[in-house]
Amino acid sequence: MLKIIGRSTSANVQKVLWLCDEIGLPYEREDAGLHFGRTRDPDYIAMNPNSTVPTIIDDGFVLWESNSIVRYLAAKHKSDLYPSDPKERASAERWMDWQLAVFGPAHTAVFQGLIRTKPEDRDMKAIEAGRDRWSKAVAIVDTYLGKTAYLAGPRFTVGDIPVGVMIYRWFNLDIKREDYPHARRWYDALTKRPAYQKHIMITMS
Repeated sequence: MLKIIGRSTSANVQKVLWLCDEIGLPYEREDAGLHFGRTRDPDYIAMNPNSTVPTIIDDGFVLWESNSIVRYLAAKHKSDLYPSDPKERASAERWMDWQLAVFGPAHTAVFQGLIRTKPEDRDMKAIEAGRDRWSKAVAIVDTYLGKTAYLAGPRFTVGDIPVGVMIYRWFNLDIKREDYPHARRWYDALTKRPAYQKHIMITMS
């Protein structure tokens, strides 16, 4: 059986858990990361030299990097969430790459500042500056979703998963939010998905 190593509150682990439940793929999960430790143990670093989560073991095949894991599992199990049409697939993978390069880094200062820093230690100027950068990234999502139902086109695909994990944080952290109606409409659609409710709509830590 597929083994997923990583704590359930990690955004990167959540991507994999969400995908697995969407396609009905059974798995077992082991806690690792933050207060669970393990990621700096020699046996873990031998599997994942980055000392990060998640790492999967699938029939002896070890893989790290969350978006690569999502693509691998969807492709291996021939899920229609991983488009066969080259243009649709490229559109989905573009948003997966964009999440790693732009959307994820844009949200980091806000998430770290509000969730992982004690109130008395918070740098509110840095958090607000991060919020502004993040808002500009959400604006890109909003503009694009004014033309299409989902990020890769008219249907839900793997392209929605990485950004979809973090859009939950945008709409639920205690921050000022501009009115992004298309992003809100998309987010509302995601919240109706049982796997999203189970793995993403949980306490952030």
